[in-house]
Amino acid sequence: MEKEFFAHETAVIDEGCTIGKGTRIWHFSHIMKDAVIGESCNIGQNVVVSPGVILGNNVKVQNNVSIYTGVICEDDVFLGPSMVFTNITNPRSAVIRRDQYVTTMVRRGASVGANATIVCGNEIGEYSLIGAGTVITKNVKPFALVVGNPGRQTGWVSEYGHKLSFNSEGIALCPESSQKYQLAEERVTKII
Repeated sequence: MEKEFFAHETAVIDEGCTIGKGTRIWHFSHIMKDAVIGESCNIGQNVVVSPGVILGNNVKVQNNVSIYTGVICEDDVFLGPSMVFTNITNPRSAVIRRDQYVTTMVRRGASVGANATIVCGNEIGEYSLIGAGTVITKNVKPFALVVGNPGRQTGWVSEYGHKLSFNSEGIALCPESSQKYQLAEERVTKII
């Protein structure tokens, strides 16, 4: 049976992983056993996807990203160049803690900028935007814009990634899509 995904000849694909239709895996990347990659994903150069990692459909992983065991990314997630995940809260070279990996959840449509660090055990909310170089040490709300070290929320963004400006009634429009959003009780929701 012909495989339904593309893998560059230098990519290493271990037995026992699952790769969805239309996914592309580029130079020098390594997909390890028991990893699950959805359909129409793009795995850039020099990427490692560790055992047990789950990537949804249409996930874009840029060059030089290591996705360690414990990471789950839902559909439409963007992982910027050289961003970093951790999976142990107190790593030591001489202490084996493979049974203590901590789960990190990246919700649908979230984007993580270049060189950002996501400390394990946190949830990155849907459609949130993590700025380049940001260090995430706590949960991120849906649609939140987070920057800095440590990461702090500086605003809200639309599904299209545009900063939202709310009027006195707590309503904002995305300048690209014209989608309407409401801010209430420190939460943003899209109005359908």
